[in-house]
Amino acid sequence: MSIVVTGATGHLGRLVVEELLARGVPAEEIVAGGRRVEELTGLAGRGVRVARIDYDDVATLDEALAAGDRLLLVSGSDPAARVQQHRNVIEAAARVGVALVAYTSILRGDASPLALAETHVQTEADVRGAGIPFVLLRNGWYTENYGQALQEAEAAGTVSASAGDGRVASATRADYAAAAAAVLAGEGHEGRVYELSGDTAWSFDEFAAAAAEVLGREVAYRRLTTDEHVAGLTGVGLDEPTARFVAGMDAAIAEGALDSTTGDLSRLAGRPTTPLVEALRALR
Repeated sequence: MSIVVTGATGHLGRLVVEELLARGVPAEEIVAGGRRVEELTGLAGRGVRVARIDYDDVATLDEALAAGDRLLLVSGSDPAARVQQHRNVIEAAARVGVALVAYTSILRGDASPLALAETHVQTEADVRGAGIPFVLLRNGWYTENYGQALQEAEAAGTVSASAGDGRVASATRADYAAAAAAVLAGEGHEGRVYELSGDTAWSFDEFAAAAAEVLGREVAYRRLTTDEHVAGLTGVGLDEPTARFVAGMDAAIAEGALDSTTGDLSRLAGRPTTPLVEALRALR
């Protein structure tokens, strides 16, 4: 039995591999997969097996997976291609007899107003229909998503958003990686759906206060309407569809899309999630 981690050249997948090693999983029992195997040489040097895994290349999937493996399917980065890419992986896992598939979905899944949710909901359905034991890791927002907001705070003393009084229960990628590793290395998770989010849901006023503490300067939350947000984004070079997509995420936050604090993440990780100020300090 091996633990296969896809997307190991990305931020989350790499952290999951590191967390598995830290938890004492033997390196030879871990397979780190990614399209660019040359970026995995550091892990290979530590005894981790590496494999080329390309969601668009079915041959790489059949070669990397084996009967009895536990697989972490890290969601693809291209929403337009994601459903078919994930389906390729799920079908390969069923073909070779993988023992468990853990999929990184989105917080609250089919109840989420986020535009990103649709593709995740389809993959969840595909996983459920494949006849393979599964775990759904419904990840909330990464605090790292707000690196640009921290830069704005440092440069201008403002944090601009159209999220109103909405709250975000964010956590760091390392927090989510710890939970994923606990599932992959543990027992008794089959069939579970985990709603993963930070222990505390913060407002953008609170984000501004946290940024002020980290930066040592005054920071204010600049409240925008959706149209003002779109205009500001297009004004700095984003095309309008992308700008509306980004502003739409804030609109969903205003509706409560990311404010859930279930405690699942800290329970799986075995520790509290990283506080906002600490995460922003690390980002800086």
